Amino acid sequence: LICGDVGFGKTEVAMRATFKAVFDKKQVCILAPTTILAAQHFANFSDRFSNWPVRIAALNRFVPAKDQKETIEAIKRGEVDLVVGTHRLISKDVVFKDLGLMVIDEEQKFGVKQKERLKELRTHVDVLSMSATPIPRTLNMSLVGARDLSIIATPPRNRLPIDTRVVFHEAKIICDAIEMELARGGQVFYVHNRVSDLPEVTAFVEKLVPHARIGMAHGQMDENDLEQVMSAFVNREYDILVATSIIESGLDISNVNTIIINRADLFGLSQLYQLRGRVGRSATKAYCLLISPDANKFTDEAKKRLYSLQKFTDLGSGFQIAMRDLEIRGAGNILGLEQSGHIAAVGFETYHRMLREAVKEMQGAKIIPPLNPEIEFPEDAFIPEQYVEDGFQRVALYQKLARCSEVSQVDELGKELVDRFGQVPPSATVLLQSMVTRVVAQKLGFQKVVVQGNLLNLQFSEMHLPEKDEMSGLVAKFKRPMRFLYTKPLQMVVELNPPKSGDSHAAIAQATEILRALV
Repeated sequence: LICGDVGFGKTEVAMRATFKAVFDKKQVCILAPTTILAAQHFANFSDRFSNWPVRIAALNRFVPAKDQKETIEAIKRGEVDLVVGTHRLISKDVVFKDLGLMVIDEEQKFGVKQKERLKELRTHVDVLSMSATPIPRTLNMSLVGARDLSIIATPPRNRLPIDTRVVFHEAKIICDAIEMELARGGQVFYVHNRVSDLPEVTAFVEKLVPHARIGMAHGQMDENDLEQVMSAFVNREYDILVATSIIESGLDISNVNTIIINRADLFGLSQLYQLRGRVGRSATKAYCLLISPDANKFTDEAKKRLYSLQKFTDLGSGFQIAMRDLEIRGAGNILGLEQSGHIAAVGFETYHRMLREAVKEMQGAKIIPPLNPEIEFPEDAFIPEQYVEDGFQRVALYQKLARCSEVSQVDELGKELVDRFGQVPPSATVLLQSMVTRVVAQKLGFQKVVVQGNLLNLQFSEMHLPEKDEMSGLVAKFKRPMRFLYTKPLQMVVELNPPKSGDSHAAIAQATEILRALV
């Protein structure tokens, strides 16, 4: 997974990977979510590879049926090195002779069923997925190690952050934004994602700026008409393009530096981010207006999405946007069809641990379950109510203790208790000592630690048994009489010498100090 902002060079990486695969005698397919983006990629790759013996073909709805059939036959025979296309590429009649690399551009635009079909194609194929804002499931898979992740964080030279504002629907604000862009010789995208209302919205924009040349584009248009409108806009025959989110994926028109998104509350977070990325692709300052209805008319989740976008305007913030999306929507189900949603059955942390272990196991690593040592002291270990009266504070302190993974962290917590609540009572002292013991036991592989009378009994875990050299080093650290019991599990028994017989608090303190010295 390559995660990089729009215009940061993901396509450049894809071109180089394609070059390498083709000259290793493998076929490459480049999958794009829209016909417009596929056509743009076809033009760019054809231009880039024009001086090399690379056979390139296109498969999308702009290609006549007869040509499509011929291309599919050529792919099957291995006569095409590189094919660029839309969903047509994952139809069952498209069979590759020797596919080596699949590049999926804007992978968040493909549904899970389409990705399941891709899995059938790519059992032995290298896959490069590219996105500025990967869907929660994809990002989560990368974060836990199921997929490799590379982040392109360096912006192109002279690139400026996009000025993003959330505003209510007011004709004057919209008119001013358009006039300002036209005055500096630029062009404007006006996005409205309802095809049925598009003529009405176009009429509204015409009324606002009657002197401007306005075009209209949406995915239900005849392909020839759509191609003509887009070409005319690219050639600056139109000043404003009123369009649906068809312009969202990968379009690169450097003269467009203002985008107005109507009813922005109805879009997803990554969708808004992608749309915003259509502007600001040169050294010119760009603007994005997110038009929303009255504040009472949209949901809390929509509010979070809009203000997240307004907050993350720095260059290279696509990854933070995707992380925020993961936070808002949840991670989804890696093996099922849900691309977002919470893992309710086992809880997030447990699920992540299980997933990491499964990934490591498939990579051939030996999985050792985490050690949860049992500590048996002859005294009660707890924080008394008289010492910390507030129940919530006591629970918070217990949670903080449970998260300690180093002896120093337990010591810091002990200092915090003294600072906040005064002298630590005996039962809380025993609790701190038991946590020190637990931390040491986890590090050294003890599954059970028992203090009884004047003896400290340490039982090793079979799965976490130290190596021979480590065991010798461990034994050398004991400064008092000790012996091994060669039972299953292996045990070490250490003699304690409390000041007086039966002083269990002193015995626990001694045992804790002995264990401290081991790490």
